[in-house]
Amino acid sequence: MSAPAAAGGRPRPDGLPRPSDALTGTPHDPDRRGYYGQMGGRWLPEALVAALDEISDAYAKARTDPEFLRELDRLAETYAGRPSPISDAARLTEHVGGARILLKREDLNHTGSHKINNVLGQALLTKKMGKPRVIAETGAGQHGVATATAAALLGLDCTIYMGRVDTDRQALNVARMRLLGATVVPVDTGSATLKDAINEAFRDWVANVENTAYIFGTAAGPHPFPLLVRDLQRIIGAEARVQVPALTGRLPDAVVACVGGGSNAIGAFHAFIDDPAVRLVGAEAAGDGVDTGRHAATITGGSVGVLHGARSFLLQDKDGQVLESHSISAGLDYPGVGPEHSHLADIGRAEYVPITDAEAMDALALLARTEGIIPAIESAHAVAAALPLAKELGPDGIVLINLSGRGDKDTETAMKWFHLDDPAEPDQPAKPERPESPERPPETSAPTAAAAGNGENR
Repeated sequence: MSAPAAAGGRPRPDGLPRPSDALTGTPHDPDRRGYYGQMGGRWLPEALVAALDEISDAYAKARTDPEFLRELDRLAETYAGRPSPISDAARLTEHVGGARILLKREDLNHTGSHKINNVLGQALLTKKMGKPRVIAETGAGQHGVATATAAALLGLDCTIYMGRVDTDRQALNVARMRLLGATVVPVDTGSATLKDAINEAFRDWVANVENTAYIFGTAAGPHPFPLLVRDLQRIIGAEARVQVPALTGRLPDAVVACVGGGSNAIGAFHAFIDDPAVRLVGAEAAGDGVDTGRHAATITGGSVGVLHGARSFLLQDKDGQVLESHSISAGLDYPGVGPEHSHLADIGRAEYVPITDAEAMDALALLARTEGIIPAIESAHAVAAALPLAKELGPDGIVLINLSGRGDKDTETAMKWFHLDDPAEPDQPAKPERPESPERPPETSAPTAAAAGNGENR
């Protein structure tokens, strides 16, 4: 199971792959127009076509540039902390009473999530292209923090767009970005969440394309972003494909990851796509329940359309207007999903399950109580999806959860949800169940016909 030598350097002594090993073409790459089957492509203003072509050309060269690959590997190992380990969640497994549960610990990376994998590569590419400024969108703030981190490291000017709702519920990450030297621009248009932050970032890019690179945060958007982001996140699954058999003697029966835009999930899934015995399970944010209309379960409750420059599943009305999404998780509060996930769902290779806010928060508390690990609320959706799957597979099964981020940023939300700041309920942290009448975090505004971004990108 040893990995080949990286194109930029020597093989690792532990046999694990390096990020540069993942920057190779595969049968699952999109066609020359950026399509995965019927999903993907470029649906956006002509003003950005040349900029996207520039990124495509730069990435094609970087894939075979020993200097670029060596630097990516060096930063991944000495700065980001790769490889991320596998944790055997023995107490969680015992509590559930089913399959052996393993955790891929992307929460242990520098900056606290998988986002650094993508950002280091795109920031290095920005330097190669000779651009002094980067912009990014962020929802939970983790991509924003990672982008601000890489910009500080490489001496790039940095502006982050973030919906006002998200700046309020992720104030810690806003402070981190500003401390790192980034300009954080709150976005008040539309639903003031991730979708609207992406819209504003695209507008900035159109106006400043000559000196600015857009470090896209997820495996969505117009080609080549879904390919570029996926390849930079492929190291997650590539490592796990070696680590899990080393620990258990075989591949897992299922790989589970949360899905908003879908970067951590496609990174975890990709190494296992050609293994039909390995189930690929994406946990979507069902919010208050798919039947309530207040959710972000794009594949479960959406239909095919165009959003942010790509054809994929999205939440839309009968006239094709984008609907407002809802999730307690800022990072999953998005009405679209990446085209490769849409394709995997379309062909039946991956399955996508809805997880409500309550189920995710219960799973967060359960993992904290059984393993001493507080996951990001996004990652808690994956934990929640894995629990019934582990019971279904039984004691001979193996389930790998991609723990995409840590939960420091969600402390205030957890305090409100579980009444942790209520002196009348001092024993609440010791209970794995959610309180009967939790105080909910502030809700977003009422749904509107949020067409911004959808019409301009058609």
